[in-house]
Amino acid sequence: MARKNRLIEAPPYEVEKSLKRLGENLRVARIRRKFTIEQVAERIGTGPRAVMEAERGKPATGMVVYAALLWLYGRLEALDEVADPAADEAAFALEVGVGRTRVRKARVIDDDF
Repeated sequence: MARKNRLIEAPPYEVEKSLKRLGENLRVARIRRKFTIEQVAERIGTGPRAVMEAERGKPATGMVVYAALLWLYGRLEALDEVADPAADEAAFALEVGVGRTRVRKARVIDDDF
């Protein structure tokens, strides 16, 4: 029997909240464009159920569905910024603060050969 993914069944509250907000935003984008769920599903090459689940913010919905919806609505550039290392100030501060803790001596090439 396959193991169930606990993250999908019970994601952290903040994750669940963000997915629901993303789903709501995608639904608003669809409605403003006057697309039906069926039209959107056909245009991105999936079924209506996948679109409905994305709009509900279901954790088990594949990332590709969310990305395709962003693409369809002309918002895919927002996905490029999600984990941009240049914008990750906390990681940059850690990287700069740690530095090297051990320095090795340079190897000297012996000319006696």
